[in-house]
Amino acid sequence: MTANPWVRPYVLTGGRTRTRQHLYVHTLVSVRNYDPSFAAGLLPEARSLYERAHAGPESVAELSANCGISLGVTRVLLGDLAAGNWVLINPENYRSPYDPSLLKRVIHGLRELA
Repeated sequence: MTANPWVRPYVLTGGRTRTRQHLYVHTLVSVRNYDPSFAAGLLPEARSLYERAHAGPESVAELSANCGISLGVTRVLLGDLAAGNWVLINPENYRSPYDPSLLKRVIHGLRELA
């Protein structure tokens, strides 16, 4: 599912561009206790993120790409879901986005794609 191209991003986020916590593109997100009735009440974009994260842990970047939602909107919507304890933001395994072990993992992944 991709985001509706006719809906502006600021409409989806209520004009917000930041979340309470910083979500790196490599931050893993999952859903511990899926609630179908809660999912039914979400906007389509938030629902697709919630349902995709329920299928298995994915990074913020993967969720954004697979759901067809811009990265900024994805971060805000995931932040909202996390604030309500609907999604689990997995602890960071890296000290920073420039951590050598993370960069090696990214390089390895890129080589596998080539």
